[in-house]
Formats: sequence, C-alpha cells, structure tokens
Amino acid sequence: MQTTDHVLMVRPCRFGYNAETAVNNAFQKQESQDAAEQIAARALEEFDSYVQLLRDEGVIVEVMQDSVAPSTPDSIFPNNCVSTHLDRLPDGNMRRTVVLYPMFAENRRKEISKLLAGCDSNFEIAIDLGGYESRGLFLEGTGSLILDRERHIAYACTSPRTSEEVVREWARLLGYRYFLFDAADSNGTPIYHTNVMMHVGTEVAVVCLDAISDAAKRSELVSLLEESGKSIVEISLDQMASFAGNMLEVRSTSGRKILVMSAAAKASLTAGQLEFLESRLKIVSPDLTAIETAGGGSARCMLAEVF
Repeated sequence: MQTTDHVLMVRPCRFGYNAETAVNNAFQKQESQDAAEQIAARALEEFDSYVQLLRDEGVIVEVMQDSVAPSTPDSIFPNNCVSTHLDRLPDGNMRRTVVLYPMFAENRRKEISKLLAGCDSNFEIAIDLGGYESRGLFLEGTGSLILDRERHIAYACTSPRTSEEVVREWARLLGYRYFLFDAADSNGTPIYHTNVMMHVGTEVAVVCLDAISDAAKRSELVSLLEESGKSIVEISLDQMASFAGNMLEVRSTSGRKILVMSAAAKASLTAGQLEFLESRLKIVSPDLTAIETAGGGSARCMLAEVF
C-alpha cells in the first residue's frame, strides 16, 4: 500500500530552534529568547489544530505527548526516527517491518527511546540502523527517503543526513531499489532532506527539478517517475522554499485520498497546480508558520505513517 489512514504525531513539550540541526538545515531561523517562548506556545496551537484537521477528515491520528527530559526540541518530527512497512509475502501473509534510523544530531537520537516507550502502536523492532551513528553515517527515515511503496523504489538526495552506504543497506534489507541524486537550493546549499523537495503519492509526484543541477540525473528521475505511472507536478525553487515539496498523501478510513501540505505551501502553488492536485485529492493545509520557522520542517515531517 502506498498510503495509510493511520499516522503518529508527537505533541512537543519544548519545541524550538535546534542549533544541532541548524548546521545543515537552511530552512531554520533563529529568534530572540522572547520570540522563542512565543514560538513554542504558538507551535502547540498549530499542532493541536493540525491534529483536529486530520481527524475531521477521517484520518486516525495517534498523539504521543513529549516529555520535558531529556530535551528533544525536534520531537515534533517523528518521521525521521522510525518508519513502518507492510508487505504481502509469497504465501499471502502480511509482514510488518519497523525500522529505526541513525540520526545526525545527538539530541535527536534521544527521541527514539521516548517514541518507542510513549506511543500506543505496537512497535516490534525488526531493523535498527542506529549502529551507523558511531561511524558518522546517517539516514533520517522518510525525511531522507521518498518511498514508492507499491513499486519498492526509494528516492533520496545525498546529504550529511543521507549516506549512500546506509541507503544501500536499507534497500537490501527492505527489498527496494533506490535512486540517488544531489540537490541544492537557490543559494547552492545542499538540501538536507529529500522530503522538502519531493513527494510521491499513488498517482502524483511533486518535485523541484531545478534543485538538481545534473541534467542527466534530472532526466533519469523524470523517466523513472513516469515509468512508475506518476503524473509529475514540477515546483520551483521559490515554491520549495515555502515547503511546497513537503507533502504527504494519506487516506481517510473511508478510503478518500488526502494530500497534506502547510498553508504556506498551498499559498505558493499556482492556480494550475492547485487545480490539477484538487482534481485528484482533497487538500488539507494547516497553518504551521511557527513550526516551519523555528524547526525548518513542515506538514509531512510531522507525520510518521503507521502501516
């Protein structure tokens, strides 16, 4: 299955600017201490409203409350720490695989134990890639990996948080093939997570092709997406900077397709892009201004899919 009707979200306790992740996340912006306190309060309001929007659309939202200690300012982005996978075996039975990931920032590694202890889902760990952290190699879940789950293809842009070696091992263990490329923003800064520039759903792929300078790689990516049956919506570098690439397709319990993006991302799209997407999916677009500003992540980053 490409999509799920069940997501895990982590309600933050001390959300704010994370200096450890800011070294390679160009989307983060640091504020004064007074502003930081206001952002933390506003982030809680944005989080709660986002949860309610999804529930109103018929999505099952499992909420875990973060704890004060240890401090985990980025706990609101659980999709980087864990992913779940449901596949049908040759004998017809279903296999559920849960993967834990090696995280770049030391304070983000503390999220994993809290996540496993605090959520309601029964996570029986099948694959733990955390050992790569000791070698300085990282792979940050579905931030690093954009998955075509139906065709078992993983897309990833290499970065300090996305090691080719770990991608290769992940693909071997999960039975995926993978496509790697380099990508950068309008300032030439490497993109830290693939999911800020790219989304793959059941029918539609959204991608910032301008972020890929290698023309041959761009062409290969387009060909692979089209061969996989995806209609491509190309976004600009400016739209990517407004988190237009940070989308996720989910579904309601009744089976309706829903495309989640932030209000800023939706506002950046052209009328033609919106018309195309809305002809295929229901768009849900929460206001995540404070979270995007301090955390450098958006709507997709806040959702860990549960399969």
